[in-house]
Amino acid sequence: MVQTYSAPLRDMRFVLNELLDVGELATLPGYEDATPDVIDAMIEEGAKLCENTLLPLNRPADEEGCHYENGVVRTPQGYKEAYKTFVDAGWTGVTMSPDYGGKGLPQLISMVFDEMVCSTNLAFGVYPLLSNGAAAVIELHATEALKQAYLPNLGDGTWSGTMCLTEPHCGTDLGLIRTKAVPKGEGRYALSGTKIFISAGEHDLTENIVHLVLAKLPDAPAGVRGISLFLVPKRRLKDDGTAGPANGVSCGSIEEKMGIHGSATCVMHFDEAEGYLIGAPHKGLRCMFTMMNGARLGVGFQGLGLGETAYQSATAYAKDRRQGRGLKGAEEPEAAADPIIVHPDVRRMLLTQRAINEGARALAYWTALQLDISRSHEDASVREDADELVQLMTPIIKAFFTDYGFEATNLAVQVHGGHGYIREHGMEQLVRDARISQIYEGANGIQALDLVGRKMPQRAGRYLRHFFHPAVAFVEENKDDPELADIVGPVGKALGKLQTATLVIAQRGLGDPEEAGAAASDYLRMFGLVAVGYMWCQMAKLARDKRNGEAFYDTKLKTARFYVQKILPDTAGLFLKIMAGKGTVMAHGAEEF
Repeated sequence: MVQTYSAPLRDMRFVLNELLDVGELATLPGYEDATPDVIDAMIEEGAKLCENTLLPLNRPADEEGCHYENGVVRTPQGYKEAYKTFVDAGWTGVTMSPDYGGKGLPQLISMVFDEMVCSTNLAFGVYPLLSNGAAAVIELHATEALKQAYLPNLGDGTWSGTMCLTEPHCGTDLGLIRTKAVPKGEGRYALSGTKIFISAGEHDLTENIVHLVLAKLPDAPAGVRGISLFLVPKRRLKDDGTAGPANGVSCGSIEEKMGIHGSATCVMHFDEAEGYLIGAPHKGLRCMFTMMNGARLGVGFQGLGLGETAYQSATAYAKDRRQGRGLKGAEEPEAAADPIIVHPDVRRMLLTQRAINEGARALAYWTALQLDISRSHEDASVREDADELVQLMTPIIKAFFTDYGFEATNLAVQVHGGHGYIREHGMEQLVRDARISQIYEGANGIQALDLVGRKMPQRAGRYLRHFFHPAVAFVEENKDDPELADIVGPVGKALGKLQTATLVIAQRGLGDPEEAGAAASDYLRMFGLVAVGYMWCQMAKLARDKRNGEAFYDTKLKTARFYVQKILPDTAGLFLKIMAGKGTVMAHGAEEF
């Protein structure tokens, strides 16, 4: 038995149509065609592509990896054909404006599809993820001439895109970058420097690759205030707009990685490559955050996607694998042994995966819906509120989802026992692939610092109110419901502790930033657990009201209670760690390590 995945369409539909009322999208300007029927049909077709085309390639591509020779990178066998299928099915340019050949559909549709892509072939999914991000930056910040020249080919998948940030001597601290951009007149710049860890930096899937490169102009101020953003194509364009001669961009090598072997992670050299400024001089980081924030949400979906495949694979194995007898006696006495799913600890592991996955899916789709509202709602104040909620949730989704996605893949290995530790069952690949998601697009510790250092104090705590106010209101409204009290009550208590922790960190951090830093990761995890708990409260109420004997809703209620009783209590320990302060964290001198 190998990796098992069938798109969880029933659960996706429950979240989209029953919890969120996705029909709201069609009332937003520009999204009139995004009706529930259209969304449902697209998701169903996307599921077929992922299950039938991407999943069968996942393990073979991991075994083969990418190939590098004399600056040329070849993706694993089957990737080029799969990419053509992906493009022909119309999954590139889904959210791009129709003005440039895109479909102009909501981000929510793209992100639901992204979850399925990540479940079935995470390494393959890196290529379109980067292309979509590059296109978004160009559409929002580039000149009209650059949009007309590059977006149509990015939208139809003929070209692909990357973001080039990291350099050999600096990662998160981008103010230290050394790549230079020298003006050459007529809006052209010559870029020189080396970038590392560039996902999809070179490959054979498209005829041109559009690199978005952070660099510094000769008169750049020091630090992040001196960063500019440039569009640098692998091939310069001919007069007719097609890809022409090489452009001083080369791949020096590809990394031999722990996981995502089908994704080419490249060292890229820019040798006076011709580039074009995006946005204002020295304001490049602000433009690039469009791509970085989108990519962080995308990486969060990677954690969710891998968690789903881990759960389904482990469940299939637990139902099939026979070992020993149930603790109360033989469950299937006619067989030589019972399936291991009868054992409490196996069920604990499976339900941990399931409860996190389903709660995280609801939180992710809710956030994606807010992203669409922030971009398209007619009311500016509604757009602003939605945008602030998305900004608040972005580091939580990136870090919390990937931490628990990694945990889910480890649990899948544990359920498989020795068979999980060897390659043929595919569980160890899920673990290796999941591990990078906690690191790239900003390591999870950086996400935690972003939450406590930027999002928490933003506008005197205004961002936080977009979550706390509706969550508290829901708890107050439903805490006395006798059928829901055992779910809503514990979430309400955890929510109260999260509010207390928020105030303590804010107060301590004003006088000593290290206090906030020491609490940051525990706080982010606590926030994530409470946010998912809030989603479970809403889903439990909905399931209670709709169940009428239908097994799906009964199972929802059971899973909600498992989450509240077996996972949410982790918030109590996290609260104690936050309250303990920085003392033991910072007590050692560097020489004592």
